[in-house]
Amino acid sequence: MTQTAHLEPGIRGRLAPSPTGYLHLGNAWAFLMAWWAARQAGGRIVLRLEDIDPQRSRDEYALAVMEDLRWLGMDWDEGPELPAVGSGAPLSERGECGPYVQSRCSAIYARALQRLQRQGCLYPCFCTRKELRALAGAPHVDDMGAPYPGTCRELSEAQRAALRQAGRRASLRFHGPAGAISFCDAVQGQQCFTLEDCGGDFAVQRSDGVIAYQLAVAVDDGRMGVNQVVRGRDILPSTPRQIALLRLLGYEIPTYAHVPLLCDTEGERLAKRHNSLALRSLRAEGVPPGRIVGLLAWLAGANPGRREACAAELTPSFRLDRLPRQDCRLDGLLLDWLRHGAPSGGIAYA
Repeated sequence: MTQTAHLEPGIRGRLAPSPTGYLHLGNAWAFLMAWWAARQAGGRIVLRLEDIDPQRSRDEYALAVMEDLRWLGMDWDEGPELPAVGSGAPLSERGECGPYVQSRCSAIYARALQRLQRQGCLYPCFCTRKELRALAGAPHVDDMGAPYPGTCRELSEAQRAALRQAGRRASLRFHGPAGAISFCDAVQGQQCFTLEDCGGDFAVQRSDGVIAYQLAVAVDDGRMGVNQVVRGRDILPSTPRQIALLRLLGYEIPTYAHVPLLCDTEGERLAKRHNSLALRSLRAEGVPPGRIVGLLAWLAGANPGRREACAAELTPSFRLDRLPRQDCRLDGLLLDWLRHGAPSGGIAYA
């Protein structure tokens, strides 16, 4: 598989939200880092909606994501477009590398699976969710669960047939090449992992036929010509997995920057459960977008005076190498300033 569209040279960054809830400050932080990094380099921005999970993704969240990005001052050159208010029209797209909505890409992912299958990299895994949960006693390498020990890798065809006959449905797991995968992260520095370090063999298709995150992201980054990936440091263990897939599918490897996370007052990573810090909630409270952008830019070292500003105005001041490696904590004083413009203290690290 290779890039089919002719793309102009230069930086191609991406915003890749999952429409499974409303965006919060942590999402805004990561997306602004990606947007600033690409725009500062004179690059293009690709917007991709990662709605691959049919149980959690909703159209209303997809629309809200795009509205919130626009509200914060982030634009994009390719990807889905907001329909006219009240039109009820489906999302349209602009750009040469579509579809830009993952739920529309089933045929593309199927071809990628076929290529990996021909290379002997995939095998059926019959482990149930209960059996996989039983692995939870093993050390976790990231949010994606315990390392997989290769239980189904060496099953014979007769054993596989017996499991299917018993009604067990199989996912597809990727067993990649051995050896270290090295890359230089623009924020975290030099990195070196084996796939075993990152959890071993990983799923590329669920037992219900839904394409898994790792495959969808690697294929989409490759075919869209994305060559700069800026995202949260919690995704770092996914990067060697995606590099392995990109190489076997014949795509170029992007540069990577895994930025620190934004945490709450207790030091926990912001998530969709933090409803009070959803951009929708802050907007309803009357918080202006320039104050959110100004605070996040200050945390990133791009706005020393912590003044309110639009995203484009702060682009020249942003540099990835100024970002801290430690996670940043939003303490009560910072949140008070965000909501009321009141005095507050300095940066707290989680």
